[in-house]
Amino acid sequence: MKLFHRVILTLSLGLLPVMALWSVLFYYGMVNEINDEADDTLGDYAQLVMRRVLAGQPLPAPNNGSNNSYSITPVDEDYMLRYPPIKYYDEMVYIPEKEETEPARVLRTFFCDAEGQHYEIQVATPTFERADLLETIAWNMALLYLVLMLTIFIVVSLVYYFNMRPLYRLLQWLDSYIPGTKKVEVPTDTSVVEFRKLSEAAQRAMNRTEQLFEQQKQFIGNASHELQTPLAILGNRLEWLVNTTSPSEQQLAEMLKMRQSLARLVRLNKTLLLLSKIENGQFPESSDVDIAAIVRDNIEIYSEIYEERGITEKVELPETYIVHMNESLTSTLINNLLKNSYLHNIEGGTVKVSIHGDTLTVANSGTEALDPSLIFERFYHKGGSDSTGLGLALVSSIARNYNLTVAYSFTDSMHTFSIRFNSK
Repeated sequence: MKLFHRVILTLSLGLLPVMALWSVLFYYGMVNEINDEADDTLGDYAQLVMRRVLAGQPLPAPNNGSNNSYSITPVDEDYMLRYPPIKYYDEMVYIPEKEETEPARVLRTFFCDAEGQHYEIQVATPTFERADLLETIAWNMALLYLVLMLTIFIVVSLVYYFNMRPLYRLLQWLDSYIPGTKKVEVPTDTSVVEFRKLSEAAQRAMNRTEQLFEQQKQFIGNASHELQTPLAILGNRLEWLVNTTSPSEQQLAEMLKMRQSLARLVRLNKTLLLLSKIENGQFPESSDVDIAAIVRDNIEIYSEIYEERGITEKVELPETYIVHMNESLTSTLINNLLKNSYLHNIEGGTVKVSIHGDTLTVANSGTEALDPSLIFERFYHKGGSDSTGLGLALVSSIARNYNLTVAYSFTDSMHTFSIRFNSK
């Protein structure tokens, strides 16, 4: 989840309980305020009725609950003492004119005339429907919540757009950075201290990475170069032992195993040296190379080598397909892709090679998918193959040297490698 979306989600979830609590407080605040106003009105009206009763003046005409209504009931002293002297409460009052009950606020109190007669007076006034008020507040709170969220979304978007651009430029740089490629300085054009420190840390990390990468390339190149001579001497001496001595059958078998291991070591050393030369840019010369012709020649060779495995070839190639690359590297690229498709195929499997548009596709039969994140790494093996584990790493290095796109997929029991060329 992006930081922007996380902030919006957090704010929206955090605002919900705040709005809910505020709605409850607002509701009870409104109820208390309305009741206070109604109680004041009831108190004034009750005082008016009691003064007229005590003064012997005409009383206001009761209106049967359609507006302020009252009732006066003679009571004895014991009855009066059983209740509080003044009490306000809510009650449902029946209104004959409407033939329905409506909520009302009621005041009940007592008074005594000059003759010592006690009276109970109840004064009522229509009030609000609490359910209607609650529903109105709920709808208004929902609308307010939406307005607030829209406002927050706009404000956060503007803040991110104007203040987070340095961070996104840095992230874009990190996504595009590949060790060993042409150095691009880390973007540091920001006045935000935290972003500037982050850019400086990224710059230091890049410098350390480039230094280590360069040391690694030099070590591999130097080691591979220095190993060529002793490996060649070992091979010659082993060949001399086989040809000039009379070893036993067991000794001869061991010598042949040693020669096979030495041959694999020589191949490995040559491949590492080639990788080092590619990464050091030691193949600058380029020319027009016919990819289709190279593919046909290599398929013919490998079909003969692996004929006994019963592998079927399906080839779809144009007459010619010209690219501008180093001829040696182009041949190595095609050779490794095709060798991989035969070497790691199954008995009676299929090799499919095609060029459509600018894309070369090489596919071979298989049983399970490889790890796409590791398949182009050096020394990655799947199964008990006798390969060096550098073929696809070499393909990736050559493609990266020419900014070509390499992809792998596994569909319909077929391992598929595709390379998109920059055709001439």
